[in-house]
Amino acid sequence: MKVLLLGGTGEARELAAALAGVPRVEVVSSLAGRTSDARLPVGEVRVGGFGGASGLAGWLREHPVDAVIDATHPFAATMTANALAATREVGTPLVVLRRPGWTPAPGDNWHWADSTSAAATLLPQIGTRAFLTIGRQGLDAFANAGLWMLARCVDPPDPRPTWCELILARGPFALADEQAILREHRIDVLVTKDSGGPATAAKLTATRELAIPVVVIRRPPLPVGHEAVETVEDAVQWVIRASHSPRT
Repeated sequence: MKVLLLGGTGEARELAAALAGVPRVEVVSSLAGRTSDARLPVGEVRVGGFGGASGLAGWLREHPVDAVIDATHPFAATMTANALAATREVGTPLVVLRRPGWTPAPGDNWHWADSTSAAATLLPQIGTRAFLTIGRQGLDAFANAGLWMLARCVDPPDPRPTWCELILARGPFALADEQAILREHRIDVLVTKDSGGPATAAKLTATRELAIPVVVIRRPPLPVGHEAVETVEDAVQWVIRASHSPRT
């Protein structure tokens, strides 16, 4: 059985490693290539986009696989929609692996926003010194918010913003380090996407312990008409079941 794994996340790397131990399963991991020095999964890897849903459908016809797993970031809504459209067109089974989102704990002061622009509009009502932990995409929405801002990204935005200070770092992040950043820069509001997972969750614990409010950007809804799982283990079991289906 051959599987195309749309990756770029920690779960995708874990899944590639787990499937490497499943007999008669071959995995090709696909990375968008937007992050420099990306952590590569085990096994075969392709780097670069497909050219939308039609491009992915064409790739699937030229490189037939028995299943597609979308393990991209929870905010990679376009890629997920393209994967669903392409696999429907070609008739390839698809499963989406999405880690659960974060939920507030006692002591949290969260303010939900439906988009980066909505978060930027909300921000001046909550604080004056913001820590943006949303990555480089969407930063421009905060350029005119009128606050002092610190932004953290893996790679620098292009062009590099002049309206905020910038930290270049890749998670996971330790709780003590997150607390030090909040204290050193006198942060009084954090902005994050509801990415879920443990790699960047320490900042939420830090804000809770320091009584700092958080603006949380809701993740886009998954498109209807597909199968979804929440854990790497469930994705492995899905592949094992698919490997025994008549199609393969």
